[in-house]
Amino acid sequence: MHPYLQRFADFHAQVSAAAAGVPVARPHIPDFANYSDDYMAGIPLLRSSHAAIDFEPAEALLISLVESLASQSLPAKLADECRLLHAELCRETSTPHRAVAWLLDNQALEPANPGLLHYLGWTALARFLSPLRDAFGIWREEEQWLRSYCPTCGTLPAMAQLVGSDPGRLRLLSCGRCGTRWRYRRIGCPFCEGADDHRLSALTIAEEKYFRIDYCNSCLAYLKTYSGEGSEPLFLADWTSLHLDFVARDRGLKRLAYSLYEL
Repeated sequence: MHPYLQRFADFHAQVSAAAAGVPVARPHIPDFANYSDDYMAGIPLLRSSHAAIDFEPAEALLISLVESLASQSLPAKLADECRLLHAELCRETSTPHRAVAWLLDNQALEPANPGLLHYLGWTALARFLSPLRDAFGIWREEEQWLRSYCPTCGTLPAMAQLVGSDPGRLRLLSCGRCGTRWRYRRIGCPFCEGADDHRLSALTIAEEKYFRIDYCNSCLAYLKTYSGEGSEPLFLADWTSLHLDFVARDRGLKRLAYSLYEL
């Protein structure tokens, strides 16, 4: 890991440890057969009325996570923001529900620090949803999706991964929110969905053995790509390659996927 990522690595580890220390109920696993038509129509699982996910345990997890962090030793500004966020979440009984709905893009909310709520909120949601995400991954037919947005939560990909070996190498897209990985066609931009391989280029970085930046010559959107296997939790975490976002930006490329790390 690069030394300049150490401070964020420390904070990420602190947040992960706090989340892991909070007990959370397992989500109900729906009958995916009832969701099948929505899946074929391109409706993400969490946005389907046939999934009927109860997010109340995630709401409680979010409050407990923020409360835990607010009581820990953090940089002064971050500690103040955690305390403010905890006060906001506890101000009204409906606020945690509205906060989760906001995270899922379903409801308006005006938090004092949207970046912090987005980061901590999706940390809580991803932990809560992990068993559901895994069961969904076993059920779904990847060839029936092949869309550019996450089949679980509907967001655009934060990362990509190349698996296998040529000529049959596969490309997986990776969600920066819920952690889902899904199949996508090997060529073509997942943002403007251009299928012409001449519109895609790869930018390699001499110091990076496992990363490259794939970008579209048409829309100038880019996607950080992990070209290895076996270290997915680290290399697909998005924050471990934040320096590549600066490299891409310096070259006039655009990040279209939302980042959890714009705190």
